[in-house]
Amino acid sequence: MKELSLNILDIAENSVKAKAGLTEILITEDEKTLKLLIRDDGTGMEEDFLKRVTDPFCTTRTTRKVGMGIPLLKMEAEMTGGSFRIDSVSEKKDPEHHGTETEALFYKDHIDFIPLGDVQSSIVTLIQGHPDTDFLFRHVMPEGTVELDTRELRAVLGDEVPLNEYEVIKWIEDSLKEQYEDLHS
Repeated sequence: MKELSLNILDIAENSVKAKAGLTEILITEDEKTLKLLIRDDGTGMEEDFLKRVTDPFCTTRTTRKVGMGIPLLKMEAEMTGGSFRIDSVSEKKDPEHHGTETEALFYKDHIDFIPLGDVQSSIVTLIQGHPDTDFLFRHVMPEGTVELDTRELRAVLGDEVPLNEYEVIKWIEDSLKEQYEDLHS
């Protein structure tokens, strides 16, 4: 993929398909590294599928026979000298504590490091497309932190106002933009 924000979108979509109630997207950056952690409370993966999930010919999709999201993220991290891991506990194995955690570490000074890209748009797209799912987004940088938690929005808006309402999406978009601008001004 041309930017990491598209990987984030792809993996978070997997979380939604796995019936996650909450998907956490955590990015931690310093001068040398970028760590991406995506954690959900979805149905998780069976152990045999988890062992094959980094194989591009392993997919749950019925419309095509390849699944490139996880394998590409792994390759992109490792190409920078970084690392990749994915852990998952299936709902069948543990009905109370299940879900998936994907972590990728990138070295930003490596020639093969691809940029983070438009992560704000990826987060807005996720919320707009899945208004009944909660997302926690946190991007920690040396300059400060950008954060958005849809659970906090729901507490203020109540059940009457859906998160994909135009005014809410516009507010989310503007809030993220302002937080990033404040850190870089």
